[in-house]
Amino acid sequence: MSNYKNTETAVIHGGISIDERTGAVNIPIYQTSTYKQDGLGKMRGYEYSRTGNPTREALEALIRDLEGGVAGFAFGSGMAALTAVLSLLHSGDRVLISSNVYGGTFRLLNKVFDHFNITYTIADTANPEVYESQITPDVKAVIIESPANPLMTVTDIRAIAEVSHRYGHLVIVDNTFMTPYLQKPLELGADIVVHSATKYLGGHSDVVSGLAVVNSKELAEQIAFIQNSTGGVLGPFDSFLLIRGIKTLAVRMDRHVENAEKAAKFLKEHKAVKNVYYPGLEDAQGYEINKKQAKNGGVMISFELHENYDINKFFESLELVSLAESLGGVESLVCHPATMTHASIPADIRKKVGITDGLIRLSTGIENIDDILADLAQAIDKAEVK
Repeated sequence: MSNYKNTETAVIHGGISIDERTGAVNIPIYQTSTYKQDGLGKMRGYEYSRTGNPTREALEALIRDLEGGVAGFAFGSGMAALTAVLSLLHSGDRVLISSNVYGGTFRLLNKVFDHFNITYTIADTANPEVYESQITPDVKAVIIESPANPLMTVTDIRAIAEVSHRYGHLVIVDNTFMTPYLQKPLELGADIVVHSATKYLGGHSDVVSGLAVVNSKELAEQIAFIQNSTGGVLGPFDSFLLIRGIKTLAVRMDRHVENAEKAAKFLKEHKAVKNVYYPGLEDAQGYEINKKQAKNGGVMISFELHENYDINKFFESLELVSLAESLGGVESLVCHPATMTHASIPADIRKKVGITDGLIRLSTGIENIDDILADLAQAIDKAEVK
């Protein structure tokens, strides 16, 4: 375990940061599928790269240290990580999920795990009392996103963990939006943290990956068994890229957040903007809770334009900011949740939880903020229906 208390140092020196055999300050890419054994049962620590690989092991140790857990696990995508975690459940179990979560999480439960009689209920995790009233005897776990995708709804992780643990439930937190630099769910009572490491942890839109961290040896043994048995592991080269990306996490996130705060204020004050969803705004839902459990409001912003603005024209008019799936790269991206990230959620459910057809999600990059705001401004102007 890392002895570095400051995350800015731990992202660079946490985990296994030095190759012991050569002294290399970057862990090499061990691009191998198998390992020579000195005799029957005489391995040198590794036998097959699905089971264990030195490059992936360094990444897993790094995310373990950053989240303050017992063990970390690296997968081929965020959805593969969540699939492994949900594989802890049994037929007949139910999962509670935050009222707005990533569409892929909803699809995984609604279209895949339902085949195994594992069901879900959309719960109001932002209100602990209402949340507790939604607990039924078959509930075994809760999946929280805070801030949630895409409406940035804030959940009091500690409060929900306390309620859930009274009933013996697993508390799973998707920490993709915040990263361990801004929020540490395990310290707030979560049992498992998952990441789409494709996003801010990788940070450069060049690797698809997922991570999970657990808070107990028992969960570590169970996830290790599932990871090895199902095989959705991250390869050595992608593990290397992710380690490389994480080393600059702190400096990138500082710039991301600085830009996001200015972008949120700009949108809040713009006459064309009807609603802005950003936990860093003082009048935002959950502002005080988020301030208590996270370093700041994070990077992600969602907003809606007034009805006399054409969002299609807005998207088409952007020049610097790209319309694209995903988030968390150094470049600024926008997406349309209703037809992109959350299209797998039925329209009636989207409407019920507040994901409107006019909602726009912005992942603020690290470009010069004046250039970002100028591009948003000119695209909004062109989108006005006159």
